[in-house]
Amino acid sequence: MSFVKELTKGLIKENPIFVIVLGMCPTLATSTSVNNAIGMGMAATFVLVCSNVMISLIKNITPDKIRIPVYVVVIAAFVSVVDMVMGAYLPELHKSLGLFIPLIVVNCIILGRAEAFANKNNVLNSLADGIGMGLGFTLALVVVSTFREILGNGTWAGLRVMPKTYDPMLIAILAPGAFITLGLLMAAINLLKERFQ
Repeated sequence: MSFVKELTKGLIKENPIFVIVLGMCPTLATSTSVNNAIGMGMAATFVLVCSNVMISLIKNITPDKIRIPVYVVVIAAFVSVVDMVMGAYLPELHKSLGLFIPLIVVNCIILGRAEAFANKNNVLNSLADGIGMGLGFTLALVVVSTFREILGNGTWAGLRVMPKTYDPMLIAILAPGAFITLGLLMAAINLLKERFQ
């Protein structure tokens, strides 16, 4: 039962972006298109799952004084794997995400889950937490990028969904559009939560 609970809490109840409000930098920067959002979400999910499992495995042999540096090294190792694999097999996506792939190392969602969860729980629950939080992060990125891409380009995942006569709202794909979209979505989610509680 605990496995399922950990697996699902990151999707809605403790969504890293909409509820906990972590990982804002990659959320705002990489949500200009659905393809970028899925790529960033999957990369972060891989790192989150692998680092949660590894940290849960080594938690009993890691001295408290060097706990955080050890976590950063573990996370950096998995980010390096993602960076190299994406560069080799998905060069267009790798180029599009650019610097935000190496910056996964300092993503507060990943370091926060390592410190708050994997450090205190068994491997199976840490695996479930990593999957749940990663999928929640990916889901939130896709939701934000859906609004931004449709309004800003008239496309969704690169496919035209608006008529050719559609005049795009360029602000949607610029930095202010990221803040506005995220703020409106968070307000809508909070309103729904209040109404259905």
